[in-house]
Amino acid sequence: MNTKEKDLKYIMHTYGRYDVALAKGKGAVAYDENGKKYIDTASGIGVNCLGFCDDGWVKAVSEQAGKIQHMSNYFYSEQASTLAERLCTLTGLSKVCFGNSGAEANECAIKIARKYSFDKYDADRNEIVTLRNSFHGRTVTTLAATGQDVFHKYFFPFTEGFSYAEADSIEALRSAVTDKTCAVMFELIQGEGGVNILDKTYVQELVKYCREKDILVIIDEVQTGVGRTGKLFAYQNYDILPDLMTVAKGIGGGLPIGLCMCGEKLKDVMSPSTHGTTFGANPVVCAGANYVLDRVTAEGFLDEVNAKGKYLEEKLLAIDGVKSVRRMGLMVGIELESGNAHDMAVKCVENGLIIITAKNLMRMLPPLVIGYDEIDEAANILEKTIKENN
Repeated sequence: MNTKEKDLKYIMHTYGRYDVALAKGKGAVAYDENGKKYIDTASGIGVNCLGFCDDGWVKAVSEQAGKIQHMSNYFYSEQASTLAERLCTLTGLSKVCFGNSGAEANECAIKIARKYSFDKYDADRNEIVTLRNSFHGRTVTTLAATGQDVFHKYFFPFTEGFSYAEADSIEALRSAVTDKTCAVMFELIQGEGGVNILDKTYVQELVKYCREKDILVIIDEVQTGVGRTGKLFAYQNYDILPDLMTVAKGIGGGLPIGLCMCGEKLKDVMSPSTHGTTFGANPVVCAGANYVLDRVTAEGFLDEVNAKGKYLEEKLLAIDGVKSVRRMGLMVGIELESGNAHDMAVKCVENGLIIITAKNLMRMLPPLVIGYDEIDEAANILEKTIKENN
């Protein structure tokens, strides 16, 4: 059996796969098992921020794998403590809790918010407001936190204690908050929800309102973090500081990691046995993450992300059939004038462009290191595909 046949026979059908088996890649270019070339503008849904198999990243994880590949969290890890120190220094937040995915990081943030309110107020102050069109993960709790009805099926009963408000409406938020609300949780750009970029004034008003009521602000930076929006973290575009921030995807550069970071007033909320994970703070993963931070925080790197994002937007807007572009940094949503975004994405992959979707938009999350010639090639394939299918 070939790769596809084995997959269909032995792997649960939880993904609608493109009809491609990728075999190798370098930077923003991948090749399938038949040697066909693809320009990657998805980076594993924002994970491969330095592209495929960056030499320095490979060296960092390989060297650490040759020293010690795993230890339990009963022991101190130099790679993890260094990563935590750097993240806190770079963000102004105070402490880090390690996990393995964005959903795990969001679960951790939810637990911290509820315990903070339990300790300070009472057990009934435990509800969390999230935004319509949000996406926070696929565990039973993070599905409940996700503000999309389409995800609230099959797996009943979902975790209680979540309500939803329309984005960009401070009135809707105030209406959703009650005396039982302990936190508001949101993405600054709703990736899965359609690349919806929240209004800066709304976000600042939201934070001010929450501060007045001692309601914690949780920002989900799973997809927007680590340079994706042209800042190290998206909240830095909004001139705010969250109480809790979750990070995953790009920080590992290709290995599974999730982080929950908290500010000063929450740094001692959690104690031994209140949270944990077997693989969190894995030294090999943290070695890769430390290298990612080396690259992304290097002088001029984020300026280049912004320049490439602007260049990509201009190329996309020049294509007949593209109605509009939503963008911050290299997080891009493409609205088509006609046609189904998913069907068009499938055709793009057939033509050698790896691209994904978000609701009715096509979505690009290219490696932050993508070259201008590769942006040109990606835009040309997209233009060709739209022309062929309109």
